[in-house]
Amino acid sequence: MIHGRSWQAHSFGEPKDVLRVEEIEWAAPTQGRVLVKVRACGVGLPDLLMTTGAYPPLPRPPVVPGQEVAGEVVAVPAGSAFAVGDRVMGSTAFVEGWGGYSDYAYVREPKTVRIPATMTDEEAAGFVIGFRTAYAGLCDRVRVASGEVLLVLGAAGNTGAAAVQLGKAIGATVIATAGTEEKLEFCTRIGADNVVDHRTEDVAEAVLAITGGHGADVVFDPVGGELGTRATAAVARLGRIAVIGYASGSWLTLDPLDMVLRNYTAAGVFAGGTAEEDRAAYGQLVEIAERGAIRTPVTTVVTFDDVPDVISAVPTAPPGKAVVRIS
Repeated sequence: MIHGRSWQAHSFGEPKDVLRVEEIEWAAPTQGRVLVKVRACGVGLPDLLMTTGAYPPLPRPPVVPGQEVAGEVVAVPAGSAFAVGDRVMGSTAFVEGWGGYSDYAYVREPKTVRIPATMTDEEAAGFVIGFRTAYAGLCDRVRVASGEVLLVLGAAGNTGAAAVQLGKAIGATVIATAGTEEKLEFCTRIGADNVVDHRTEDVAEAVLAITGGHGADVVFDPVGGELGTRATAAVARLGRIAVIGYASGSWLTLDPLDMVLRNYTAAGVFAGGTAEEDRAAYGQLVEIAERGAIRTPVTTVVTFDDVPDVISAVPTAPPGKAVVRIS
């Protein structure tokens, strides 16, 4: 058994009210997991949703947030592809109550990746979920191609920023939407060709103007709601919508008649692929990262003691990835 600290909540509520540090134990990992000493843990909107009770996979407490970590392997089951001492990044077993804001974490082996030497622990801690989701949308489900126009909604968020970078690495022309001047400047810094302020501009009209009436060949939508619904008017003929999430609080609304008349499609995107799909995706993503074409845009790094505050601040956080340095 290994002993250590872990942030946990035994009731739903605001993170600052319900999260507490507990001393717990980790047994030797079972098949399909490796045990990692956590060096850094990425912060995301799901951490806030699961703590407040708005995350469907966790309908009741307790919850142990922290979906993605970077660290050092300290124990493996027989037959594992990893070894003690490997420096890895991966997705935690948070759904089973083993989240990453902890001294140690179980990481699911199919979603465990050796960290490239070019990547810091903080960058690695924010890489696997955002870029895997972007890959699932842009490379598997709607297959954006070089020369196409990609519209990314919520482009200053974790998944949106990954989609901007991956789209550019593929060779697409990227239009990014965001809601503040700071976020628009961030989108430009990470590679967006054009930016649209969805607070002051009609996104569909702006995209059509930018593209000379052609529209977006692909819309990457982690936002949903009114913005996602309005963005459907910007889809080009034979275009595709990657339906990623509902950061706005609701999903976009699709009009089947409009889809038929304008010949566009929508595909649901979930990054929980098979072990083979994950290996292929992460292999491609690491190769692209080693070329320097994509990287986690870490902008906030806090300490273990700051976990409740940094999760509570997710809705108003500055653009870029927030990371907790555990050890």
